[in-house]
Amino acid sequence: MKSTNLPNAPIKQIFHYQSTSVEIRLWVRCHGSWFSFLSLYQTLYRCVLEDLYEFPTLEKDLKEFQKLLRRRHTVDDCPPNQKSKQMYQQLSLKENCLQLRGPQTETREVICCVYVSTDSYLSVHTHPSLEAHELLRIVALKMDKAEEDMVLAVVSHTGERRVLQPSDCVYSESLTPQGKLVACRRDLTEILPPLTDSAELSRRPVRLLGINTWDVAAALTHLDWSLFKSIHEQELVYYTLSRVPGSGHTAALSVLLQRCNEVQQWVMSEVLMCVSLNKRVQLLKKFIKIAAHCKAQRNLNSAFAIIMGLNTAAVSRLNQTWEKCPGKFKKLFSELELITDPSLNHKAYREAFKRMKPPKIPFMPLLLKDITFIHEGNKTFHDNLVNFEKLHMIADTVRMIRHCQSDQPGNEVIGVDSVEVRASVNYLHIIDNQQTLFELSHKLEPRA
Repeated sequence: MKSTNLPNAPIKQIFHYQSTSVEIRLWVRCHGSWFSFLSLYQTLYRCVLEDLYEFPTLEKDLKEFQKLLRRRHTVDDCPPNQKSKQMYQQLSLKENCLQLRGPQTETREVICCVYVSTDSYLSVHTHPSLEAHELLRIVALKMDKAEEDMVLAVVSHTGERRVLQPSDCVYSESLTPQGKLVACRRDLTEILPPLTDSAELSRRPVRLLGINTWDVAAALTHLDWSLFKSIHEQELVYYTLSRVPGSGHTAALSVLLQRCNEVQQWVMSEVLMCVSLNKRVQLLKKFIKIAAHCKAQRNLNSAFAIIMGLNTAAVSRLNQTWEKCPGKFKKLFSELELITDPSLNHKAYREAFKRMKPPKIPFMPLLLKDITFIHEGNKTFHDNLVNFEKLHMIADTVRMIRHCQSDQPGNEVIGVDSVEVRASVNYLHIIDNQQTLFELSHKLEPRA
């Protein structure tokens, strides 16, 4: 039975559908109100009360209902405009009655994108209170430019530039609709010309080649874990079911998804901005080893991103580069590619991930895809009755987050924590223009 008309159902059927906190919240989303849920609980309470003498074992459940209903009376004493908020806070507790986890505005992590040319930007993983002078210092160090020669400006869609003062907060959710953040010279021109026309690429140092691959992988894993551990199960439900995307309920999840996309773009950008063939081969070897280390550290989110970055058309077409790559690295890369194989509903990935013990970081886009398929492939109602089987399936998928977060990374994910290593993963130079990527690829290795 997929659903039941709860008010008229036998008590055994009712308790067959007792829900965990995740499933309860899904039921509430279907009905659209926390107070509809309370009405259901009152009905259940009356049923339990009537059957208590016939089934004495229900006494424990009766006490639980009484506790919840007492909370309801407390909420009823609140002003009308506060009831919804109070009820949300009470019913959003985890199953172990802990407070709902969520990143606070003061401590949450953000990704700030500052453009350094018309076709590339610097992705800076930072805190929301970052000021303009701090960001300029980061850009100057990463791009080998003089800090005193640069300013930060917000460029509107019409091309108008507004220079930020050194003490201005650069991260603002209001900047996006206004325009983009740009690091430029004091005469308001870009600090780098378009990369396809730039002779500076030949002089660009490849800093990643001088850093140990395990240390880079460990830094990626620690950064991903700091984002992943702050994700609450509810965020996956909001992200999939919410009719108002970007409503603020999915902040941590959105940052981790953005990070996954940027790691993939970073891999492509680093390879295609490397003019020297020998150094480019070394970079391929570096990224293959970093992906293998990420997998060993149970960080499949970054492992997936690196493998997909190397598999993009602009990089995979570099035949001369791949031919010079040693056979053992090609073999290792082929083995890593297996976990990205989508055949049989990503069977290889699912089996590999299932064998891993927590803590572990899943490939988040695939997890969201699973929830979306469950949601869109199953009706929420059957004959005006709630399809609890669908809610159970979504809840089971969402609970995997809790399982993955059930432990902390141990000594097996320890790397050298240096300024150079942190900068290599916290500040990523990314080309976000597909045409630029392909032009660079064809300049490196023209078609025969």
